[in-house]
Amino acid sequence: MPRPLPAALGVCSLVGVTLLWRDISSKMKGENRTMSGLLGQYLAVKGVGWLGKRQRRKLEADTLSVKQAQEETLLRRLSQNANTCYGRQYDFSSIKDSDDFRARHPITTYEHYREFIQRIAAGEEKVIIAEKPLILAMTSGTSGPSAMLLSTKDTNAEFFLQGVTVCLDAMRQAFPATDSLQRTAKFFYSPTFRQSEAGIPIGPNSSTPASSRHMLNLYTTPAPAFEVSSEKDTLYLHLLFALKDPSLGTLESNFASTVFYAFSALQDRWQELVEDIERGKVSSALVLEPKVRSRLEALMKPDPGRAAQLRAHFQDGFGGIAKRLWPHLHLVLAVDSGSNQIYGEMLRENYCQGVPFYSPFYAATEGLIGVNLWPQEANRRYMLCPRSMFCEFLPESSLEEETPHTLLMEDVKEGQNYELVITNASGLFRYRIGDIVKVVGFHNQCPVVEFQYRRGQMLSVRGEKVSEALFLDALKKAVSQWPGAQLIDYCCAESGIMGDSIGGSDPHYQVFIELKGVRNLTEEQRYKLDICLQQGSAVYKSFRIKGSIGPMRVQLVAAGAFKELRKHMMAFSNTSPNTFKMHRVLRRKEYADFLLGKTVS
Repeated sequence: MPRPLPAALGVCSLVGVTLLWRDISSKMKGENRTMSGLLGQYLAVKGVGWLGKRQRRKLEADTLSVKQAQEETLLRRLSQNANTCYGRQYDFSSIKDSDDFRARHPITTYEHYREFIQRIAAGEEKVIIAEKPLILAMTSGTSGPSAMLLSTKDTNAEFFLQGVTVCLDAMRQAFPATDSLQRTAKFFYSPTFRQSEAGIPIGPNSSTPASSRHMLNLYTTPAPAFEVSSEKDTLYLHLLFALKDPSLGTLESNFASTVFYAFSALQDRWQELVEDIERGKVSSALVLEPKVRSRLEALMKPDPGRAAQLRAHFQDGFGGIAKRLWPHLHLVLAVDSGSNQIYGEMLRENYCQGVPFYSPFYAATEGLIGVNLWPQEANRRYMLCPRSMFCEFLPESSLEEETPHTLLMEDVKEGQNYELVITNASGLFRYRIGDIVKVVGFHNQCPVVEFQYRRGQMLSVRGEKVSEALFLDALKKAVSQWPGAQLIDYCCAESGIMGDSIGGSDPHYQVFIELKGVRNLTEEQRYKLDICLQQGSAVYKSFRIKGSIGPMRVQLVAAGAFKELRKHMMAFSNTSPNTFKMHRVLRRKEYADFLLGKTVS
């Protein structure tokens, strides 16, 4: 029989529980929640908050001695994998510092690893890395064919500790209202995996929130919804359970594009969603397993009051709808830089007026690269994480050299562009990831960068090299001069991939644009885009003046064409909705032909 608590300890326990409940109550908003759910969320938030403060202190210390942090990170990677086939081939055990490493190991691209990864997929162990990979992670294939990389426990742990917890700490400091027990609507889609010969899962590098049961208290979407394979049906369920919660605090997804598509779906299906909330049912249009439907409907109950509120908000239009549906909404948490910039802008201008955005990470399938410590700044800047990857930098001017010389973190200059070369925790060594970044400053000794473009997403029909950022600036400038026009989406293709579908002419850009507010473009308006690009790129202008590049051809496509293109692209790739990024430069003729078939003007 357990011994009774001493009286003093019992009083302390009672006081502790009272203070805990007071703390929980002060962070609650509106909706009825179970005590176990609230307590679970409270403990998760407090635990991650404590970790975030600790990791931020460690990070700040590392930024004061970046060279040491980078050297230690590199040598730890080499030591961990010294006894693999690859480690013995490059004699990792005898490498003493980064200079030695760079002298012995070549700069690599994916082809360098293809055969090694195939051996791992077939079941061979200790080929490149000492530990067995959790999954064989497929890249999104935005700038070329999708590649198969390794994802390990170390990669995931680093992403959580050095990325997630640090960014949550930065978020709570910048947006104190997010330190509450409001729930988050997380737009996430359970990926589909296949198996390698050795039974290793192959698929996108993402795990469902339902796989971490203690995390489910943070989200509006219940566990059964993550068992639904259809993206369309899962999105409906995300929206349904988010709409049920008037005290929602955050909208979250990997990318702003996913949030934008969610609001687009909400605009199309709001009446059906409101009826479900009114009746306490889940739409019969959803294709669900009977057990999944039963578990979901057990969480529903008729709520005509909430349904009436929602119906009134929707009937008032969709401008600023987010804040009207969820008056306590504090934040949209999603990456809105790079190819996602236009979706972030559209959300801020329309659905999410008045809601702050935080773009927390700079990351890829290869792992965590940087964190945004300045959530409230409009320019998305990311401090490189000195203990996540060992980073080298190729100056933009040397990208085409056969044996370019790399710089280290302490060597780069503010205002200069570089391609990142990384050594990570999952078997990539001196690997060119294809991202061009601009060093925009330093946090103590640590470089702070802005993403510029992917090498494979560069327009170049005569060697002129027009980047995504440069083209988008020109496009936005042109659209601002087209009365009533609002940019929804765009992409380009070099005329060389189009073949006979466009007839013979000088090399030029094919530009596909989806607009709202206009049904036609005049030839003068189309030519305005060419002029804007000439104003932004002296090299492009010189080629245009000489006549070696012809005028760009601007195709206005039907409403919804890019949403259909997205489905088409995902159907023929290994990309999941969580990792998909719209290709700004099309490299496959069938994609360009698909959009040509959607042209309305």
